[in-house]
Amino acid sequence: MTVAGPKEQQGFDLASLLAERGAERYELHARYLNHQLPRMLRTIGFDKMYERAEGAYFWDAEGNDYLDMLAGFGVMGLGRHHPVVRKALHDVLDASLADLTRFDCQPLPGLLAEKLLAHSPGLDRVFFGNSGTEAVETALKFARYATGRPRVLYCDHAFHGLTTGSLSVNGEAGFRDGFAPLLPDTAVPLGDLDALERELRRGDVAALIVEPVQGKGVHPAPPGYLRAAQELLRRHKALLIADEVQTGLGRTGDFYAYQHEEGVEPDLVCVAKALSGGYVPVGATLGKEWIFKKVYSSMDRVLVHSASFGSNAQAMAAGLAVLSVMENEQIVANARRTGELLKSRLAGLVDRYELLSEVRGRGLMIGIEFGRPRSMGLLSRWTMLQVARKGLFAQMVVVPLLRRHRILAQVSGDHMEVIKLIPPLIVGEKEVDRFVEAFTAVMDDAHSGGGLIWDFGRTLVKQARGGQ
Repeated sequence: MTVAGPKEQQGFDLASLLAERGAERYELHARYLNHQLPRMLRTIGFDKMYERAEGAYFWDAEGNDYLDMLAGFGVMGLGRHHPVVRKALHDVLDASLADLTRFDCQPLPGLLAEKLLAHSPGLDRVFFGNSGTEAVETALKFARYATGRPRVLYCDHAFHGLTTGSLSVNGEAGFRDGFAPLLPDTAVPLGDLDALERELRRGDVAALIVEPVQGKGVHPAPPGYLRAAQELLRRHKALLIADEVQTGLGRTGDFYAYQHEEGVEPDLVCVAKALSGGYVPVGATLGKEWIFKKVYSSMDRVLVHSASFGSNAQAMAAGLAVLSVMENEQIVANARRTGELLKSRLAGLVDRYELLSEVRGRGLMIGIEFGRPRSMGLLSRWTMLQVARKGLFAQMVVVPLLRRHRILAQVSGDHMEVIKLIPPLIVGEKEVDRFVEAFTAVMDDAHSGGGLIWDFGRTLVKQARGGQ
């Protein structure tokens, strides 16, 4: 009999593994995962090695702090490693619950549904999945089944996920190219009620899915559009689906973004991202009683729509902790207050800088758009970038924000001259000051005769012209 030594007895040791091989992160990704990601990060100088994170900040191995204005594309609504969420996850692991037996009813899903619905007047039931795109897939299936109709309308430039059903209602051609055939869905312009009504008259529309604030470019729905669209849909016996995957849970200064418009009551609502607390993937589709009862119409149909990891105890515990923190720490009010401060400070710079076109958004979801300058010197540089690839100027701005000012932000979408700010909802005046000061410095450099920003621009132009 061979007796295992101390190292073998120890078994799996995550800390040792990270210490031994953590520095290989970019090489491992290039070899085994999406090889274009590390290539892209190195090209723009984003190939950092962050060692730890807390709240709205990262730290590198040298102890330098970085302000996070991206929040993992909105996942980190409470920032990273919120102590209440961490404790909830420790507690649920220590409880050794009989989770995912598939043939019982555990308490945590019901408790989270109850708490989530308390913030969702007019909605009655919840299906828990694992992601935002799965929440959208659920809404598409439920809308089709409940109405008996095949087609779902979506808005130009919408983003609802990248699985096949969600991709069918994705308004960006770059994501759709090469993945046809998709589902028989139809795009309408955001805010165009005439286009919506023309499609509804055909009698085969199950629903309209809409982001109350579009993530790509940060475009809020025009005032009154959601309510008018809802009235048209009801007249034609179709449903309104609100995609709140990124905008929900306080991001825009209300619990849901559709609540900014009085009288809007969607039939189905999709949430995810921030509900996870940044730890455990979770998605939720909330809907009206009659829709759920039609889908689950008999015991024979009890599993007609389900998810293997849906309603798992860790995700449910994280969601309950998130909603508790939001209530106890007044997260929604902070997002509204801090968002108004940040937006007003940035909007005050529009007249100062030729290259700054508009600042828009709601709460802590803000778009900074750049546009064609007037002066000949700036115009020639701007044109050089536009000819090479639209969107390069916005990328030129986010790079010095990170490399010189240690602030992580990103462009709002491909071929867009827009930076989207979606920081953790816990940020305050200190973070606003830091971002505005850094952004002002970058804009000063961009408007100077030379400047490091334009040197980097030439690098991006070469990359854009160099193909794949």
